[in-house]
Amino acid sequence: MEDKEERIETPLVAIVIDATPAKKFASQAIIDNGSTMMNRIFDALIGFGNAHLMQGSHNKLAVIACNSKSTKFLYPSENGNSKSYHNRPGQYDMFAKVDSDIRHGLSELILNDSIDHDSTTSDSLLGGAMARALCHIHKVQRELSLSHQLKPRILVVSGSSDSALQYMTFMNVFFTAQKENVVIDCCMMDTDSGLLQQGCDITGGQYLRIPTVVGLLEYLLWVFLPGPSCRSKIVLPPPTKVDYRAACFCHHKLVDIGWVCSVCLSIFCKFSIICTTCNTEFKLNRTAIVPSKPKKRPRME
Repeated sequence: MEDKEERIETPLVAIVIDATPAKKFASQAIIDNGSTMMNRIFDALIGFGNAHLMQGSHNKLAVIACNSKSTKFLYPSENGNSKSYHNRPGQYDMFAKVDSDIRHGLSELILNDSIDHDSTTSDSLLGGAMARALCHIHKVQRELSLSHQLKPRILVVSGSSDSALQYMTFMNVFFTAQKENVVIDCCMMDTDSGLLQQGCDITGGQYLRIPTVVGLLEYLLWVFLPGPSCRSKIVLPPPTKVDYRAACFCHHKLVDIGWVCSVCLSIFCKFSIICTTCNTEFKLNRTAIVPSKPKKRPRME
């Protein structure tokens, strides 16, 4: 019996960047060196991507960004059209390409988003961006040879609160990732996300809300750079307690018992004749009679 050849592991990290609250971070400045908060975030994301590529020659990287209007592939660039880049003396060409593509792509996406977002409301297309990341992972998996074994995972970097309109999109992404053995990690800035906490717990990923954006690179390298197989050997932040109660679409509050639309599966804490999500009108069947318990007949002595 000939020994089977060992398959080469190919780790793939798809970074999904939520650029919706970018204008809020762009207005903040760092006092120590005078650089803007957005430049610090850009440097952290690029440094994390390059660190992942440095870990092995077979490592692969994908970067997808989204705002309130669209989603966009930053790296590898769509249709193979990459921006011209200039590498510094001694800099690896691939690192220079990653640096140029992410900076140019994020800058264009932020400038094209003309909607003003505050810290409490959000209408980001994060669910669609994660779905595109799953499609890219499936594409790479089909293109790999039989001698390679893909180890994919998705890292979500966001600062937006949950959007009730994308509840079903998030759930579809989470259960699809669980079926395809894709781990979803999440790094939250400035706010928490109950939906992403559920997604990380369903797929076996790591959820972390960082206390300050200044240390974003340190948290990315410490918590999210190691793969899921070796995380049990390092000291990580304690896991957050995940609340699996559903949030109503009307007040965004967690409910134990609610009403569910039979068409779009929206959840409401109070009964309404019209679903505010899909505008479906519910007809009450007033002719239905609820059967009552039969009364016991007195015994005849």
